[in-house]
Amino acid sequence: MHHCREKEIVKTDHAPKAIGPYSVGVMASHFVFTAGQIGLVPQTGVIVTGGVEAETRQALTNMRAILEEAGSSLDLVVKTTVFLQDMNDFARMNAVYGEFFAANPPARSAVQVAGLPKGAQVEIEAIALIPCENHHD
Repeated sequence: MHHCREKEIVKTDHAPKAIGPYSVGVMASHFVFTAGQIGLVPQTGVIVTGGVEAETRQALTNMRAILEEAGSSLDLVVKTTVFLQDMNDFARMNAVYGEFFAANPPARSAVQVAGLPKGAQVEIEAIALIPCENHHD
């Protein structure tokens, strides 16, 4: 019988570091919650060039690293929220997003916001399951 996980912080060198009073990911019970990820390249701390497609790809790559560090994966994401600086970028974001969530995609909300950190065009956060066998009991 697995015990419920207490709040545990996720740390990884494969995603941008938290630059404030937040964690890149938090594990609690059977879930991991990621902080919103923008298209920051972890090695440089600079937003990737190439527009919303490139930023979406980098944001989801960062997210995948956080999920994997927590013992989860993109396949186990149950909910995402996508924040767009411009809803006109939805189709371009969605095309790249679909590469990462090809089968059985998670529930999703997508909203346009007044602004994002560092002038990003897209930010994505997720909630994912952590399989029982990956729990550190």
